[in-house]
Amino acid sequence: MACKTRKDKSELLRVVLMPDGRTEIDPSGKMPGRGAYVCKDDKCIAQALKANQLQRGLKTQVDADTMDRLKSIEITEEQR
Repeated sequence: MACKTRKDKSELLRVVLMPDGRTEIDPSGKMPGRGAYVCKDDKCIAQALKANQLQRGLKTQVDADTMDRLKSIEITEEQR
């Protein structure tokens, strides 16, 4: 969402809007609900959060808990 580059699905983080209205980070990429993808890069995550791109993609507010977990994600070099 943030950097607009095309990547394989396995290289992205999925944030999903659950049927009950909550937002969650979906590590498997298979949870039901509307999803929005962001690179597993600290800068892309920060940019997506700052510009409210996840909210626009999901068409709802992202839970504060989900935002906090996204901000605290540390991506190791082998995960990139």
